[in-house]
Amino acid sequence: MLVAIESSCDETSVAVLNGTDVLSNIISSQLIHSKWGGVIPELASRAHIESITHVLNAALDEAGIGMGNVHALACTTAPGLAGALLVGTNFAKGLSLKYNIPCVPVNHIEGHLYSGFLEDDTLQFPAVTLVVSGGHTSLFFVESYSSYAILGSTRDDAAGEAFDKTAKMLGLGYPGGPLIDALARQGNPSAIEFPRPLLHSQSFEFSFSGMKTSVRHYLQTHHPDGVPHNMLPDICASLQAAIVDVLVQKTIRAATEYAASGIVIAGGVSANSALRQEMAIAARKKNIHFVAPRASYSLDNAAMIGFVAQKKLQAGDSPSFRRLDFEVNSKALRMHKHGSAART
Repeated sequence: MLVAIESSCDETSVAVLNGTDVLSNIISSQLIHSKWGGVIPELASRAHIESITHVLNAALDEAGIGMGNVHALACTTAPGLAGALLVGTNFAKGLSLKYNIPCVPVNHIEGHLYSGFLEDDTLQFPAVTLVVSGGHTSLFFVESYSSYAILGSTRDDAAGEAFDKTAKMLGLGYPGGPLIDALARQGNPSAIEFPRPLLHSQSFEFSFSGMKTSVRHYLQTHHPDGVPHNMLPDICASLQAAIVDVLVQKTIRAATEYAASGIVIAGGVSANSALRQEMAIAARKKNIHFVAPRASYSLDNAAMIGFVAQKKLQAGDSPSFRRLDFEVNSKALRMHKHGSAART
């Protein structure tokens, strides 16, 4: 049995896995941040401290086991909010010492990378994974559980950040992605022609900082006195269509160029209904296996962290996981200079 802990941002999550079978995956979201329009790091750390023991107990209860049945631990060490990561890693280290069991450090992005394989065990390597959330928008070529390369990342804002900032301009609240998605279902995606940044670039990089500028310009030009409520669905649908168009076309092109057997979308924005629908249609036309993990495996969650940890344990070198000198790192995986890719 393995217990995994995820605390990289504003979800406190603990999962229990038996091999790669998920026995429980408890996620406690911090609703306090909605009043501020974004995640406040200090508040996030405090909330993790307050809830992590309760979440652990809930995960153990749902799995029907006690800590005496646990043979290994895992925790997220990067990237994320430094304070939030420290809460989870220090908690895991304490459990490791108390119960004399190994603790596997896991990169949060690797959790998303392999969440498609957790969701669907028929998915084959190689695969192209789009990790898309409020903090990340990157394309990866995934060759095995020990080898992957970054094909391209965002130059500025992530797709989720563009959704959140636009929602704030429209007075919709936070987090903005689900609110825009809901309104977009009632609107016309062709009503407003928002730009598709880097759509025709030969690179696999993204850029979404200009999206909020385009929306702001549209609002100042057409609705200087405020947006009529009946216009919100069209604005949301048009913005969403522009972002989804870029994400889908670049992902499909990457999968085609790299002869991928599968396509995975992961991260919070992968829950977007239009993204799932359009990616599924495009992948089907190319006869490529498409996987969009369920919401509990797409949001920040400990099950995906535990899945990666089990693969690392199966690969060997278990004694090294008894060393607890690993540190947290808030920096995300990025392209190196000259476009070369970071690879495990």
